[in-house]
Parts: sequence; structure tokens; C-alpha cells
Amino acid sequence: MNNKSKAPLPIGKLPPAMLRELLTSSEVVDPRVLLGPGIGNDCAIVDLDETVLVLKTDPITFASDEIGWYAVQVNANDIVTTGARPQWFLATLLLPEKSTTETLVCEIFNQIQTACDSIDVSLVGGHTEITTGLDRPLLIGMMVGETKRDKIITPQGIQVGDRILLSKGVPIETIAILAREFHTELSPTLTPEELATAADYLYQPGISVHQDALIAISAGRVTAMHDPTEGGVLAALWELAEAGQCTLSINKSKIHIPELAHKICDHFDLDPLSSIASGALLITAPQDSAHLICAALERNNIRCNEIGHVAEGPVEVNQLDVKGNPQLPWPDRDALANLFD
Repeated sequence: MNNKSKAPLPIGKLPPAMLRELLTSSEVVDPRVLLGPGIGNDCAIVDLDETVLVLKTDPITFASDEIGWYAVQVNANDIVTTGARPQWFLATLLLPEKSTTETLVCEIFNQIQTACDSIDVSLVGGHTEITTGLDRPLLIGMMVGETKRDKIITPQGIQVGDRILLSKGVPIETIAILAREFHTELSPTLTPEELATAADYLYQPGISVHQDALIAISAGRVTAMHDPTEGGVLAALWELAEAGQCTLSINKSKIHIPELAHKICDHFDLDPLSSIASGALLITAPQDSAHLICAALERNNIRCNEIGHVAEGPVEVNQLDVKGNPQLPWPDRDALANLFD
């Protein structure tokens, strides 16, 4: 890492090339680590003989409203992509000086507890402090799950010929954040009913993929799952291709974007495909299982679209529904980050 630029990096995830270099230089020496750090690996997995622990940590930085609900759900989302059940949650809550009240702290703790109760998770620890240099609360969550060793699902299970499914649509989390954090700016553009619906995207269709994953696993053979977060579904597809060392061929027109999401993203000039998208779930499955999974999700009122397939080739995400199969871009940063600069 010598001779690196000293220029400030932009808000959002680290550039993929930089992150790849950092992660590959970090050696995991414990043989019990079945899955360590890597692009597209949502969680770490540690072998405990008959069972495995699945571990995830994720911060909430864009949102401030209902921050406790966000933190629990986005960490649980990554746990369920491995086929594990989220069970234990730890929270590090950093609060701004001069504006933190007892009311604010109690509200956030209530949000965390409500979210934990909704998916039968126990809050087991963490840390809370008021600190300098913050203009809003920051919440870093850690979720721990557990499953049998033979039930693990990882991105490395992806296979050539698998169908790529997307539940619900995108970008659910972006729409919830914008409606809650930029309410005043959106008021002239949306009706009160539209604004209320957009704010409720946090719960309906919701940023949790807990149910999506459970239904998919029970309906057919799932080879991999991935949760689109920062960088949206485009970044998630590239991360999945990188983890599985394969080519993903995508029908971009099959990616569902609700009309209200189009309207809000257009207002802020955001690309809905590269905006933070918790609430959707990418699933890969053999062709004979893919239609069973889609049907099961639809029976449970969860939209499911087949958006492409896994092909043999280098790490690429190509667009099928355009002549020449041009590559879809790997976003340099999340589109929503531009609004927080």
C-alpha cells in the first residue's frame, strides 16, 4: 500500500479495486474460518463442528430516522443470505454532543428492541456513548447467526446455468430514506399519500429479506443469495460475480422499479439501479428450482422476477437486452451518497 494517493476519498464504500487489495493482503490463519473477507461475501462463517456461527457487522450512516430498525434488519439480511438464522445482536451507538437527549436515546433503543422482536433476535450487548464530531447518531450493528454446517449457502455455490432471481424490486431502502430524510424537498413533487407510502417503504414492502430467504430455501435448491446494499443492485450483481468468479448475463428491463421509485429518483436525478437497495434479494438457483422459488414467493405476496442467468466466463455483468451485450457498470459509489456530500 505504498505510494498511495493522499487525496480524500468520497463518501460511501471503498473503491472495489482498493478494497480487493486490502482484503487479499489480510491472511486468515484460523482453519475454523470457513468463509473470510472478500468482495461479495456478506458474512464470515466459523466452524464449530456440527454447527457454524455466521457473523456480520454493518453501520447505518445515511439514515437517522428509525435508525434502530435499519440496523437490525440490514445486519439480519446478510445473515439469512447464508441460510442461517439470525439470533444475537450487538449495537454500538455513537451520539452527537449537545443534541442528544434522554428521549432520543430511548427512542433508538425502542427501535432496536422492536426490530429484534420482529425476527425473534436477542439484543445481547454493545456500547453507547456521546462523542464529538457528529451531527447525527451513528449505529453500528453486529449480528450473529447459527446453522448446521451442511446447510450453509455462500456465493461460491453459484453454478453456470443458474437462473438469477430478484425479489420485490429496487431501490426500496433509498425510497424510504429519501421520504424520511428529505420530506420537505419532496413535498411539492409528491402527494401526501405518495409521501406517506414512500416513507412506509421501510416496512412495506420493507427493507427486510428475512421472509424472502426462508421461502426461497424451503421452495427449491438455492445456490447463492446476495443482499443489495450500497451501490444498489448493479454493485450487488458485480459483487456476486466476483465472489462466484463467473459472468452474469442480465436482462436489465426485467429489474422491477416501482413507479413511485422512478418518480422520486427522477426528482433527485438518481440512478435507481445504483442506489442503496436493502429489501430486495438476489437469488441464484438451477432452472428447475427457479420457477418453484418464484411461485412460492408470489404465493406469499412477494414479487419475484427472473432477471438473467449465470454464464461461464470472466468476472463480468453483461446486459442481454441490448445489442452487443455491453457490460453493466460497477458503480464507483452509491448514487444516494451524492446527496450527503
